[in-house]
Amino acid sequence: MKTTSRAAAPRRLPPEERERSILDGAVALASESGLEALTVRAVAAHVGVTPALVAHYRPVMESFVAEVFTAIVAAERDEVIAAYDPAVDLRANLLRLIETLLDDSRDDVAMVWVQSWALGARNEALGARVRAEMDHWHSALEDLITRAIAEDSALPVDPASRIDAASSAWMLLAMVDGMSAHSLVHWAPRDRADLARRTLTAVLDVPVAPATVTPSQLAETHR
Repeated sequence: MKTTSRAAAPRRLPPEERERSILDGAVALASESGLEALTVRAVAAHVGVTPALVAHYRPVMESFVAEVFTAIVAAERDEVIAAYDPAVDLRANLLRLIETLLDDSRDDVAMVWVQSWALGARNEALGARVRAEMDHWHSALEDLITRAIAEDSALPVDPASRIDAASSAWMLLAMVDGMSAHSLVHWAPRDRADLARRTLTAVLDVPVAPATVTPSQLAETHR
């Protein structure tokens, strides 16, 4: 008797569990191969279900890509921010945070970020999530810096020399994003940690503005 083989049917799961398995599988696939790897067929193959089942739970792929992006980068942000130690000074905390983000072990998340900026230009759902996540990162850093300024008596208190928390957060994020993108093509300083320390110094060590000298005071010094 001639028999035909059939692919094993996916095990039946409650809708909530099946939905979670599809999302988890897509997150794992994007972490391994980037957001560009997310297609209905690729996700289905990774999870071990039919493409129709993936399309049933996530009918709009653009929105699904945005959802996967958010799951990956939000998890990293929560992890890194949670490691902030209020018992340690601001400089040490920020340096540890930056070194963590620049570690080679996080290149998978760096790839997701880099691809999200490109894909988000045409995928409005993804673009909106990218903007929101960047805002969340900026707000989290600004809050940490502001809190440290309020609690650390050694930091500048004079308005002319006080650290601008919002600007500092922008500069640190720009450095991390740029260096992370560069590292993906192996174009980066030999010692990224050293560059991080130098940048952090430039951001936090705000020089006191020189006193204004009036013309009459200047003329007085030449008499």
